Amino acid sequence: MAEKTSALHHTLVSVDNDTGMPHTLTFDTSSPGYNHDVDVNITANPFDAQNGHHEQTVTLTPGKYRYFCSMPGHSQMVGEFTVTAGGPDTTAPTVNGNVTGTKDADGNYVGKATVTVTAQDAESGVKSIEYQVDDTSFLPYTAPVDVTAIGDHSVQFRATDNANNVSPVGSVQFKVVQGGGDTTPPTVTSNVTGTRDANGNYVAKATVALTATDSGTGVKSIEYSVDGAAFQVYSAPFDVTTVGSHMVHYRATDNANNVSPEGMAMFTVVAAPDTTPPTVNANVTGTKDANGNYVAKATVTLTATDSGSGVKSVEYSLDGGAFVAYTAAFDVTANGAHTVKYRATDNANNVSAEGTTSFTVVAPPDTTPPTVNAVVSGTKDTNGNYVGKATVTVTATDSGSGVKTVEYALDGGSYTAYTAAFDVTAAGAHTVKYRATDNAGNVSTEGTTSFTVVASDTTPPTVTSTVAGDKDANGNYITKATVTVTATDAGSGVKSIEYAVDGSAFTTYTAPVAITQTGAHTVKYRATDNAGNVSTEGTTSFTVVAAPDTTPPTVNAVVSGNKDANGNYIDTANVTITATDAGSGVNKVEYALDSGAWTAYTGAVRVRWKSAGSDRVRPHGCVRCRSSGVPRTPADGPSPSRDATSCLGPRITVPVI
Repeated sequence: MAEKTSALHHTLVSVDNDTGMPHTLTFDTSSPGYNHDVDVNITANPFDAQNGHHEQTVTLTPGKYRYFCSMPGHSQMVGEFTVTAGGPDTTAPTVNGNVTGTKDADGNYVGKATVTVTAQDAESGVKSIEYQVDDTSFLPYTAPVDVTAIGDHSVQFRATDNANNVSPVGSVQFKVVQGGGDTTPPTVTSNVTGTRDANGNYVAKATVALTATDSGTGVKSIEYSVDGAAFQVYSAPFDVTTVGSHMVHYRATDNANNVSPEGMAMFTVVAAPDTTPPTVNANVTGTKDANGNYVAKATVTLTATDSGSGVKSVEYSLDGGAFVAYTAAFDVTANGAHTVKYRATDNANNVSAEGTTSFTVVAPPDTTPPTVNAVVSGTKDTNGNYVGKATVTVTATDSGSGVKTVEYALDGGSYTAYTAAFDVTAAGAHTVKYRATDNAGNVSTEGTTSFTVVASDTTPPTVTSTVAGDKDANGNYITKATVTVTATDAGSGVKSIEYAVDGSAFTTYTAPVAITQTGAHTVKYRATDNAGNVSTEGTTSFTVVAAPDTTPPTVNAVVSGNKDANGNYIDTANVTITATDAGSGVNKVEYALDSGAWTAYTGAVRVRWKSAGSDRVRPHGCVRCRSSGVPRTPADGPSPSRDATSCLGPRITVPVI
């Protein structure tokens, strides 16, 4: 469907249908918010006298129009457009306000004032209305606004059209006063009507109507409650249809907020006897050929109605089969003549008369050739050539009449029927052409694939290794050794390289391997080409040693004991020696007392002065200490000095005991 507009007074409406399905162009003449002055309902079918192309000239007026396809199941085909008087809309909407309510003798509104705002726009149409009470802030206007606060009020309002033109702000002023001297509540009554049986019960439903009057400020609202439910606002007579006894409570409120006493109405509703079976119909839709047959499929839709107890179930039978439950429209796709029987049952178990509809489904004409493809597989060398053989697989599909035959031609030869994947083993360049034919005789476009086959590869790769790193004088690697493995293959190319360290399992090689653990090591390696040939294992051996330690240990001594006032140690002094080495570690600690020989330190050293029978003192004592690191191996070369000496002070003076 398409629409064209020209100025204000005429529009050319057209329906173009070449999809093979019937459609309508229908203008909306009832929904609120749209112009209803164009009544068009055109049905187009590609097989009608106009071949599905229809045109009609209509006159449109400024405003909004809605159009749609009225065919069942085509509810998504809908659109709308707006007609303007020509040129852009620069005119703002017109907006008005009206105040209603109960007034006193001075014209003031008693209890509340209701403000109703309306707006009109003859061009692009009204987009929105806003209002504000007493200069608070503008809010969207959707329904009349009640103002109940006592005092003087001003309500402002404005409107915006679909071209975003905003009207000047309008306003109304008024005053709300107390309800005055109205202390009398409203009078409210009820009236229950409906069809009654011999016992006075209401059959199927009871209709309750409420009325209220108030001679003072007037009725503000009426409310009701059914069977103890919450009270709700009464606006019109309502039906009670649930079978059983019922109690309706009701009350009214006037504009002075006086509430009437609650009234009550009691009654019973009984079910109406249902003796009428449902009405059931069938509708068959789909694309038809010139003979009225449905092409490819026919869609059957069943509908049933029952104004009594309601529809319980719908059933159908296709081509004499058993009746099955109908839940949704169903498609009949098998070619040939078909008959559908149908029936419906209501909740009173009344069964409709059996209905019947008949139609024929034919296959659509197949004019589309098959789709055909070829895939070449096999082992490739590094140049993309197939080693030893290439396997060609041809596939074809046809969603219409189906594939009848597939053919192929190798290297310019004649076409041969394809029945299964075939191997091409001759070395050299090859071209395979292929095609397919469907059961309607449509032949696909010829496809082509090209490839090269080379002789099989039986020679394994060549693999070598190198070891790199810093070496000592003995050829050992200091701290780490890095092993690099390389492989070449002039045939199918290298597929993978593997290595194993010190007898461990073989691991895929991806980059040079660094070995840092000290000691002797052996690395094995091998390579595999794309033809599956595996090289002879290679081996490389080396030793990793630790880095040399050239830093001597750190040694300290601490003297402890009882001191006199001059800080001399009395009788004895205890000397404790400690040594640390962050490199190769401490090998030994030694000490020498008063220029004596060096002695291995094993624990704290006690220095004591005693001389029997005399009052001599030892003027001082001097303890020297040193430590050495871990001895070096011959491979380490000459050892640097590891001695560190110190004389502990102050001098130790010990009285004679």
